[in-house]
Amino acid sequence: MAESLRGTRMGTVSYENEGGVEFAPRQLVPFDCPNGHAFAVPFSVEAELPTAWECRVCGAAAIRRDGVPAEFKIGRKTRTPWDMLLERRTIDDLEVLLKERLALLRTKGGPAQALHPDHRKTA
Repeated sequence: MAESLRGTRMGTVSYENEGGVEFAPRQLVPFDCPNGHAFAVPFSVEAELPTAWECRVCGAAAIRRDGVPAEFKIGRKTRTPWDMLLERRTIDDLEVLLKERLALLRTKGGPAQALHPDHRKTA
């Protein structure tokens, strides 16, 4: 059997053809670019159609030709470091920490003298 398969590149080439294969129903959705380019993208009939698509020519955001307005999804608000700090501490706690640190700075002779013992420079 090994000799009969010699030279067929078995495993690298598919010998199946597309005869009798039913493809999923598709629709062409036209898009118009703000720079004057027009193109269509094939989508499944069952797919949720996007309102914007990247232009194939210039990369700008092309809008669907049928004029369906974009659906704005309400996303999560970006959390800043201050927001994350307020999740862990109250304003009263932060004021106490600030007073402690300022007192340390004033008693030690300024920022250079009030460093953590591990961070001090040895002469």
